[in-house]
Amino acid sequence: MSEVTSRVPLIGEPAPAFKAETTQGPLAFPEDFVGKWVIFFSHPADFTPVCTTEFMTFAAMQEEFRQLNCELLGLSIDSTFSHIAWLRTIKEKVEFNGMADIEVTFPVISDLTMEVSKLYGMLQPTASTTQAVRAVFLIDPNGIVRALLYYPLSNGRNMQEIKRLLVAMQTSDAEKVATPANWQPGDEVIVPPPGSCGAAKDRMASADPKVRCVDWFLCFKKL
Repeated sequence: MSEVTSRVPLIGEPAPAFKAETTQGPLAFPEDFVGKWVIFFSHPADFTPVCTTEFMTFAAMQEEFRQLNCELLGLSIDSTFSHIAWLRTIKEKVEFNGMADIEVTFPVISDLTMEVSKLYGMLQPTASTTQAVRAVFLIDPNGIVRALLYYPLSNGRNMQEIKRLLVAMQTSDAEKVATPANWQPGDEVIVPPPGSCGAAKDRMASADPKVRCVDWFLCFKKL
């Protein structure tokens, strides 16, 4: 196989395709996830403290993500055997934040060749040449990268924020709206701004009780 170069996929681009071995058997991406959102995330290594807390939290929230038509997919530059041993240890021995006996059932990719990590720009030499940084890709049901988050090796991710972002994007897609800073489900959303002077004037003159305008370019409404 030709040398795979490391490049971060951009928002709006198709997520790079690959085949890999996982803790749940062979996997083909994106074919195995057609019609579903995917949260694809990397971690530096098995049997590391921060990663253990992240995997337990993701696993505890897996059903919440599935109810949002979203599957979880993990990766590290370790073997499947190492993954299995680590996940067994998590279930049998580890307690964290009120969680115990947590079984990780989402697939965890074995990436000893680093090919998948390089496809997604997860391997960043200034951080480490042998460990993937904490990358998160939110990929939509059409296989398009919609958002990406990068964390350093030393700091764990906020899974509630990842879920919040997923819900926000799904809301924007369904309702053709935007979401403001710190938005939570049930909060007001932002109505897209008008594209012409006439439309801006009409908006300010409108008496639509469902829309609350601060100015012509910033209007909110409840869904």
